[in-house]
This record gives sequence, C-alpha cells and structure tokens, in this order.
Amino acid sequence: MHKKTSNKEFYIERLNIVTEYIQTHLDAKITLNELSKLSHFSAYHFHKIMKAMLKEPIGAYIVRVRLEQAAQQLQYTGKAIEQIAYSVGYETPSSLSKQFKNHFGISPTEYRNGKIATHKQTIRMETKLNIKKPKMVQLEPKNVLYCKLQGPYQELDYATAWEQLWGEVKNQKLFTAGIEHIGISYDDPNLTEQEKIRYDACLVIHKPAKPKGSVGVKTLNAGMFAMFHYTGSYKNLSQVYDFIFNEWLLNSPYQLRDEPLRERYRNNPQRTEESKLKTEIYIPIQPLS
Repeated sequence: MHKKTSNKEFYIERLNIVTEYIQTHLDAKITLNELSKLSHFSAYHFHKIMKAMLKEPIGAYIVRVRLEQAAQQLQYTGKAIEQIAYSVGYETPSSLSKQFKNHFGISPTEYRNGKIATHKQTIRMETKLNIKKPKMVQLEPKNVLYCKLQGPYQELDYATAWEQLWGEVKNQKLFTAGIEHIGISYDDPNLTEQEKIRYDACLVIHKPAKPKGSVGVKTLNAGMFAMFHYTGSYKNLSQVYDFIFNEWLLNSPYQLRDEPLRERYRNNPQRTEESKLKTEIYIPIQPLS
C-alpha cells in the first residue's frame, strides 16, 4: 500500500505547480485568481498558505522574481531596457524602472553601467580553477523527478533531496541506465536575499513517473547550451560562474536565453576527493541578435 500523502506534502506539490507556472509566464499577465485556481486551494486561504510557504506574499514574490530576471538580462545581455521590460511582464519601461529603483536602489541604466564598469576589473581565473573551453551542444527535452530547495546554496540539504529522489526511483520502479544528476540554480546570490535563493535537485528519468509529496515531475526544455567541464570543489562554483559570465560570455558571440542554468554532477561527492569532483555546467545561450 502507498503511504497517504501528508498535508505538508500536498501543499508542497501545489506550491511547486504555482511557482513553476510563474517562472514560465513572467512575460504574461499573472493574476492571483488564476494562481489560486491553479493551486486548487480555497480562494479564502490561498494568500495565507502561499505567504507561509514562500516566506513572503505571493504578489511580492512575483515582483521580486521579475525584477531579478530583469537584472540578469541587464547584466548579461545587450537587450534594450524596453525589450527587457516587456519580457518580464511590464507594460512600459517606466514601470520597470520605478520598481527596479525601489527594489535595488538604482535605475536599470545605472545598474547596467555599473556592471559593465566592474567587468573590466575582473581577474582571469581559468587556469586556477581548471575550467576547460566550452562545447556548444543542442540538448533534447529531459523528463525529471525534482525536489525544490530554498536558502543559501552552501547550506541547502542536498543529500536529503537526492535521497528522496532515489527513493521515488525505487518506489516507482524507474531505474534505467542513463539517469543523470542535474542541479538547477534559479537565482544569483548577488541579487537575491540568501534565504530566498531557489534550487532544484533533479534526476533525469526515462520512464513515466508521478509526483509524490515534495518530489515533482517536469520536463526540462530543449535548447542550445554552452557546456563547461569543471574539475574541483563545489565551493569554488561561484568563482567558476564569475569567470563564465564576466570573462567568457562577454567575449563570446552568444547571449543568454531566458532559461535557468544547469549543473550535471558526474561523480559522488561522498566518495570522491573535492579536488577531483567533475561538474558539467550548462549555460543557455543563443547567437547575438
């Protein structure tokens, strides 16, 4: 017999549905009534449940995610501010500018100019960090089991998340060759408050699966990625990303697509020396327009 889903598991399943919908519809008008129906929570309790689980009101969450996405595009793409505003759901650039300045303390133009100035001072770290030159790859869609984690990257309970995922592989008899460990980081620690940083631990699977409690099911999008091979401690990943974004990307013929970054972990950190850990880093890219 299957264990009955607890209330907490039920709420997490619904939260995953709502936050995934928001993440993939930032360029559209998102109404709270629509999200309430999507969650299947009572309209009377929707806001309280969301606030309790997100640690902030759902409206504030949507605004924050939009502004952080706008900041990433300002920093790492050459898109016009008007284009960025529309892509994250603002009807006018002035609306974005007003909320951006209220949230970050500076205007979008000041943010972009300030980031360009700091790029010139970046120190190259490629040889120190053992990063190989990237390979351009076209990935097919990948079906995954996933667990959502939130908080500072260095403090997340990754071990428990992987244990839960492998538990569902066993329970649902999903084991096959070619299962991959994928991590998806949604937020930049330089932009997002530490306790609000979002991360998905994913297992790529090859059989139909069902969500169960905190373990969800979704499909990772196909697309073009720059794949970097990095060997070394996970503690240095922030420096690896500094190199990729501040050195490689700015000198490449590519720009970022509106898609989260991915990491593929090639060996078990519990059985491998830190200096020998192998990570594939996938940066979603497209040719400069």
